[in-house]
Amino acid sequence: MDMIQIGKFIAGLRKQKGLTQEQLGEKLGVTNKTVSRWETGTYLPPADALLSMSELFQVSVNELLSGKRLAPEEYRLAAEENLTQAVKSSSFTFKERVDYFKQKWLKEHIAILFFLGLCILGCILAGIVWKKPLLTAAAFLLLMGCHAWRYNTMMAYVERNAYDGTGME
Repeated sequence: MDMIQIGKFIAGLRKQKGLTQEQLGEKLGVTNKTVSRWETGTYLPPADALLSMSELFQVSVNELLSGKRLAPEEYRLAAEENLTQAVKSSSFTFKERVDYFKQKWLKEHIAILFFLGLCILGCILAGIVWKKPLLTAAAFLLLMGCHAWRYNTMMAYVERNAYDGTGME
């Protein structure tokens, strides 16, 4: 990503809309100095500002990050390059991304995990109370199966979302 080219593109889009840096800053919730820093290529706008500018200027985020309007045949290649650059410039380590997506998966699946835990606990207690060792053993097998399911589905989710394809393991 060429930050100077991106800045010039943002400045051009702003001028086409007839906005001053201060007016654009007000629309985006930042100061005119921040807009100036973006336009000079000192800083790259954060994701939320890119999304807002995309809507305001009626261009894609991909075009903003490319610093130019893209022809349809250029779009896919530019998208891949912009995404790769964004991932590489991320301040998060691979381990931090993995931990983040593990926590996110657990939050999204807490209800099913809680329900499965109650079912397994119920089977264990029923086996003990009714003196049915096969029911208790089946509950422990169910526990191992649920653990394997949880781990495999969580790690598949993590791999889909955290792995950036750079060969990092």
